[in-house]
Amino acid sequence: MILVTGGTGFVGPKIVHALRTEGRDVRCLARKPAKAGTLRAWGCEVVQGDVTDPVSLEQAADGCDAVIHLVAIIAGRHSDFERVMVEGTRNVVAAAKQAGVRRFVLMSALGVEAKTKELVPYYWAKWEMEQAVKSSSLEHVIFRPSFIFGRDGGVLPMFVRQVRWSPVVPVVGSGARRLQPIWVEDVAADFAKAIDLPRAANRTFELGGPDPGAGNEVDQRNARVLG
Repeated sequence: MILVTGGTGFVGPKIVHALRTEGRDVRCLARKPAKAGTLRAWGCEVVQGDVTDPVSLEQAADGCDAVIHLVAIIAGRHSDFERVMVEGTRNVVAAAKQAGVRRFVLMSALGVEAKTKELVPYYWAKWEMEQAVKSSSLEHVIFRPSFIFGRDGGVLPMFVRQVRWSPVVPVVGSGARRLQPIWVEDVAADFAKAIDLPRAANRTFELGGPDPGAGNEVDQRNARVLG
């Protein structure tokens, strides 16, 4: 049994689907199980719980041999990042250890490292999440994906709407910052493979797609596609 936290977000359902396609048993932690109908339709067990509630995590992790931890926030106060991402991850790690989980797979983010962790609360929280996993006794795999895009979520639809409807397209910084977008289904495949791959144990992987380009180039590509 594989426990997935954050299975109802943008990337989570793709990972769950990849696991179920392989015939793996999946249990999804959900704060609002009523919104997890698709996961149930795929044959997943859905349990109510929250990463900030250690008791619910202990129950969710019981009987699981692997954990995929995806829960994160992108906005809020510093205390929110600490409560949900940092303390939440520590709670998930503790529950995994108690359950005797053999491998823990964590979603981090490209650009997270010691010299960047103080730039924004999100990077700080992701860094602390990584440290919580690395300092545990759990065998682990950490992924740091680049900008994840897909048809039905993430930030790509926002970029498309800006190009389609805005008379001018806002650009962060110079627009020359290099991006290497990665398709959400590719990220999902990597997570599914990481559950058992022996040589992935206790390693951190940075994920990027095959087409590097600058931010301006992404907007220009969207404009060409949209005509």
